[in-house]
Amino acid sequence: MKNKYYFRIAIISLLVVLYACKKETASVPLQFEDYCASVHRNDTLSLSKALVEVKDKMKKKTGVYVLEDGGFSLVTRAWFTSYAEKSIDIQYFIFSTDNVGLIACDYLVRAADRGVKVRLLVDDFLVRARIEDILALNSHKNIQIKVYNPGVNLGAPLYKKVKKFATDFRGANQRMHNKVFMVDEKLVITGGRNIADEYFDYDHEYNFRDRDVLLIGNVVPDVKTSFEGFWNSSLSVSVEKLLQSETTAAYGEDVFDNLHQYACNPANFWPKVRENIDRFPVIFQNILTGGGIEWVDTVSYISDMPGKNDGSQGLGGSGVCTDALIEMVKKAKHSIDIQTPYLVTTELAQDLFKAAVDRGVKIRILTNSLLSTDNVEAFSSYQSSRKELLKTGVEVYEFRPDAEERMRIMTGELHKAVDNLPVFGLHAKSMIIDGKITVIGTFNLDPRSANLNTECIAVIHSENITKKVAAGMEVEFAPENSWHITRDFNPDSKVKTSKRVKTWSRKVLPKSIL
Repeated sequence: MKNKYYFRIAIISLLVVLYACKKETASVPLQFEDYCASVHRNDTLSLSKALVEVKDKMKKKTGVYVLEDGGFSLVTRAWFTSYAEKSIDIQYFIFSTDNVGLIACDYLVRAADRGVKVRLLVDDFLVRARIEDILALNSHKNIQIKVYNPGVNLGAPLYKKVKKFATDFRGANQRMHNKVFMVDEKLVITGGRNIADEYFDYDHEYNFRDRDVLLIGNVVPDVKTSFEGFWNSSLSVSVEKLLQSETTAAYGEDVFDNLHQYACNPANFWPKVRENIDRFPVIFQNILTGGGIEWVDTVSYISDMPGKNDGSQGLGGSGVCTDALIEMVKKAKHSIDIQTPYLVTTELAQDLFKAAVDRGVKIRILTNSLLSTDNVEAFSSYQSSRKELLKTGVEVYEFRPDAEERMRIMTGELHKAVDNLPVFGLHAKSMIIDGKITVIGTFNLDPRSANLNTECIAVIHSENITKKVAAGMEVEFAPENSWHITRDFNPDSKVKTSKRVKTWSRKVLPKSIL
């Protein structure tokens, strides 16, 4: 979860983006429409045609391809949206109408124009869009939008937000952290990335080192079952019902013109990226048939239920993902490597790790440093328990904001477009067990993910996939990318005094909500 300072900055930035969008698109030259029409879609292609050679494999196995690079993960989503034939189901914690978000919306509208049914489920807490824009998008006959656990953001006046936190503190803090992008019920992308610039290496100041996984075939019905459970939950409210008192505006056929013009402007959507999307079919075929994708017998998709737990244990209570991860740690025999942006360990977690270390399991955890974190609240709690965690025998590493690895993973086009390299923070949520099992998902190693937020994870039983992910992790454990923390050393002192003071002031917050 973003810290409060970043959230305020994001809101201000959003208003600036939307204003700029309206201002620029009003004077967009007409030739942009021709440019857009020429690059958006090749009618001879479709998703089913792209998958025809692996159709039989999809019935019994799951194709697994890890998406390490943010730019390629963006291109992948764009092409699948362009060539979807029946449905696109989307579930995200954060969906921003920044540059990436606006262009994503343009792709979704164009898919809906072709008759593709689009369903978008977003958590209420960090929806970064104007109510008018949400209602306009939802006005399309083939687009439905629902909001999970409303009452703390969209359509809620300040007094109602205050009342929600005052009278239902647990309910207000119980958020949907799942991230799912499912197309035609054939393939799914899940993992750490939300929909916003910083998750795809496109922010000019701060980006996340993140990880997604593309899953094709056998496991997808399990993802669909989970999505339907959330979509039909009483906690998921349609925007018409939620925002019915906000506007009575009637939307005509031209409601999306400004959006299309924005996405067609090369200043907003680099032609180089469109070229990458155009080349994707060849790349995708190489992935499918050239050995890039791994066809795995056992892949499990595990998701918490809407509402997480019954609340009988207050802010505790665990969940399906929490229990599954605990069981995997208990069964580990040799090694556990973890990447988590936020590392807030309770006594229960520390005891779990110590028991594993005592039976000979080597545990390494990579998390953010104070220099790289976007969440000083969570770091403050980690900072307070860091020495206790180290006493368990766990090796702890902290990600450098100037990690050399960012040169490899960052989108090349952005690198050439800015004078200074952005700061990078870790956002990948992954675990490797005994060199055989890889877990990629949305789960942060903190009490919020354990007990409050709904989470989802993909558990992949494949030594080949694990070897590839482990190789990337090994690089990030290296000194040029992270600091090795000991009881006598941490890099906190390298941070400006103002950020250290801000972090110290957050120690009054309860660990259970971080």
